[in-house]
Amino acid sequence: MMESFTQSWETMVLLEKIYWCFAIPFSLVFIIQVLLTILGSDMHDIEASGDVDVSIESDHGIEFQFLSLKNIVAFFTIFGWTGIICLNLNLSTWTTILISTLCGLVMMLMMASIMYLMGRLTENGTFQINSTIGKSGTVYLTIPAKRNGRGQIQINAQGYRTIDAVTDNNEDIATGAIIEVVDVLNNDILLVKINK
Repeated sequence: MMESFTQSWETMVLLEKIYWCFAIPFSLVFIIQVLLTILGSDMHDIEASGDVDVSIESDHGIEFQFLSLKNIVAFFTIFGWTGIICLNLNLSTWTTILISTLCGLVMMLMMASIMYLMGRLTENGTFQINSTIGKSGTVYLTIPAKRNGRGQIQINAQGYRTIDAVTDNNEDIATGAIIEVVDVLNNDILLVKINK
């Protein structure tokens, strides 16, 4: 079999050899990327390391990224296989290069669009604490008067949540009282008042 491959390789034109050199290694990397994604890992996680503790408010999902490692791997995988197919169909050199390049670019665009849309889905599910302003809730743990400590409220905002709260009221707000959210402090504490 190895002898057959060697004979076949020797009869190939240079362009076909180049396409095979792109198709095989990039296909292997593409398969590894897919397996890592299915297993819950990600090439991006392997490449980058850093502080992931960022504010919920600053999370705007994934931006549209046309040039990324995944997209480049996808480009050369499709570029290689399309070129091989075009040469086997006896298309001219320039037609083969044009078609394989266009197919690679279309694949990059598709991959970038998929990643962008997946990022938007994640963004839409992220809790935005500012969405609580103006909403009513119930005191879960007594809220001390004049911001002398934190209590907790339960509120329905993108799901039922328990969130720390303070008040400017002159008296404590007891458990069970109905409150209204007035403001958000430090992106994680609600300022509330009694809902009359």
